[in-house]
Amino acid sequence: MSRRSHHIDQAVGLRIAARRSALGWSQSVLARELGVSFQQVQKYETGVNRVSASRLHQAAMAMGCSVGDFFPARPKTEGEAELLHPVLTSAEGRGLAEAFARIPDAGARRAL
Repeated sequence: MSRRSHHIDQAVGLRIAARRSALGWSQSVLARELGVSFQQVQKYETGVNRVSASRLHQAAMAMGCSVGDFFPARPKTEGEAELLHPVLTSAEGRGLAEAFARIPDAGARRAL
């Protein structure tokens, strides 16, 4: 298996970061909940390190969501996935996703 980060790992990390941010948690708070260092949380959130299934479950339980919430919806086309990759791997894209997750009104999020 490639040691290079896969776009799904990056998308999962981005969603972990967005959920954490929406809760108002720092990386240190999530790290304490998971029993890891804040540096490890950074690596999960950027997709540098893959999150194991058990750790993903632990994160979901700690943050009050389901494991499925961390996975992106299946792209309609492979081209759509390629379009999303640069967004998911940029600091600006992660910031946008975190800001989006902080919108409290689900209807407003759907409209966007």
